[in-house]
Amino acid sequence: MTEKYKLYISEDIKMRLINDAELFEFFKNDDTVNLNAFLKVLIVNYFEKYRLESEALLLNIAKDLEEISDISGRKASALAAKIVKNYIKPDDEGTGKSTALTLTVSGQSYEIIRIIEENMLRDSSLSGYLKDMFVSYLSIPRSRREAVIFKDTYAEINRAVAENRILSFSATTAGSDKSFRAEPYIIAESKEEQCSYLLCRDSDAGIPRTFRISRLRNVFVTSDIFEPDKKLRKELREKAVRSPHSAAKDIHAVIRLNEYGVKKFKVVTKNRPDVSSIDGDLYHFDWPEVQLEEYFKRFGRDAVVISPKSLKDSLRKFYSLALREYS
Repeated sequence: MTEKYKLYISEDIKMRLINDAELFEFFKNDDTVNLNAFLKVLIVNYFEKYRLESEALLLNIAKDLEEISDISGRKASALAAKIVKNYIKPDDEGTGKSTALTLTVSGQSYEIIRIIEENMLRDSSLSGYLKDMFVSYLSIPRSRREAVIFKDTYAEINRAVAENRILSFSATTAGSDKSFRAEPYIIAESKEEQCSYLLCRDSDAGIPRTFRISRLRNVFVTSDIFEPDKKLRKELREKAVRSPHSAAKDIHAVIRLNEYGVKKFKVVTKNRPDVSSIDGDLYHFDWPEVQLEEYFKRFGRDAVVISPKSLKDSLRKFYSLALREYS
């Protein structure tokens, strides 16, 4: 069964949902963002959690009202619902004018919409209920939103970790899929709580790797058992705290920052490396080389690599090629 519904949400909420759909790589065949497919997954994976939390909120408010006043029973419940509607989930989110959105559902998402229509609306509309659900979803950190959208992937990884079983999956990188078999050790969030990563050892290549959870496809827990390596587990746990987006070995780098570079370093926080020490305008880092390269590409002349030579050569080549194109 397939059904279409007209929803009305603010332009700001719609844009934030589109941003998540793009980050989590929900695309159509023409490479445009597939917001409808993303919303179907969001509804299926988040409805039960949202329903339970909403019911718990109403019950707690009603209980508090009964304890501090002579209001009880249905009156307390009705007042609790009114408080939530008018003060906790007001219709006007202060995010600009509303925009229409057509949602096409089928399968599980259709079944959940029917449950909402038949049991959850009370004095609210379907559009209002889903809007509140979307706002609730957007209120949590992005790494936890990722866990909602990829709930099944998280469940499979956690089962494989608990049972020491090898995982099979494909990973999307630059638009292509490559298959892997890996020994999973830990799921870790980035420092900025943007994304989560699987830290593991490639079973075929025998090397540590890290994969962004949202880029894993066809995750399958095999029947093959592996023996966890205690030394590797310790190393990956340290990586999980510092830089889960890279399983590469740390190198020692010295980078000169001018006054503008120092200002940039303070405000450019995404994947920012930790400083080991500072000696005047020389900043010392012990961090994966590829991550240092990607981070300082954004600084131009405001950050100059002193050492190691390999990092200096990589950035020199990057800027040289850019200059050639602009020339």
